[in-house]
Amino acid sequence: MTPEPTKEANLSAKDRIIVALDVESVDTALGIVNDLAGTVGAFKIGLQLFISAGPAFVQKLCQQGHRIFLDLKFYDIPNTVARASVEAARLGVWMFNVHAAGGSDMMKQMRNAVTEACERETLAIPKIIAVTVLTSSDSNVLIETGLASDMEKQVVKLARLASEYGMDGVVASAREAGAIKTTIKPPFLVVTPGIRQTSATIDDQRRVTTAADAIAKGADYLVVGRPITRAVNLRDAARAIANEIAEISDRSPI
Repeated sequence: MTPEPTKEANLSAKDRIIVALDVESVDTALGIVNDLAGTVGAFKIGLQLFISAGPAFVQKLCQQGHRIFLDLKFYDIPNTVARASVEAARLGVWMFNVHAAGGSDMMKQMRNAVTEACERETLAIPKIIAVTVLTSSDSNVLIETGLASDMEKQVVKLARLASEYGMDGVVASAREAGAIKTTIKPPFLVVTPGIRQTSATIDDQRRVTTAADAIAKGADYLVVGRPITRAVNLRDAARAIANEIAEISDRSPI
């Protein structure tokens, strides 16, 4: 069954690319952002850079007009996650994530708190997505943590839960994107990390795929790190991935 399109279906190829700023310093991150501004759709700030640079750096990039995906994967008691999520929204981020494994109460309280705060303070409501199973995990990890060994079933189960409790989408491998899209009606986003070129190493990821394969299977956004940030020419690397997406989705890379 062909996945139904989301409201993101008309995005240009470049806007589907989220570049992971998995670097240790502000200077390095700024160099990447300045080099790629206008060539990709957004930038992801994860734990390493957030700890190094702090929330003020996130806010600065947002104020400069960059779309920021704050990838801190909130997972705690509902009240703590709700409060942290409100602060993320106040930074001006375009998207942030929580762990679906935190459960329905956590996601429900968080969604309500963010919506109420944004409406009260006239802030844009960020896209909120839920992590299903990390792309560094495989069936062995599921078993050792006491879960069923069927990866696709576990991912789809968590995606359904996220959808039911107000999340805008999920983070999931492209391997499960098709199952998510055929199970949950749009609009419901699939954000896919672990994107590699055919000839590249997989590093610490296990469930990896190419950009073309991820888009073909229903991913809306692709999180790309090393294939772009470690390239000799960052813009050329980003454009190559945009062209790959465009060929599959039959849309302009720009």
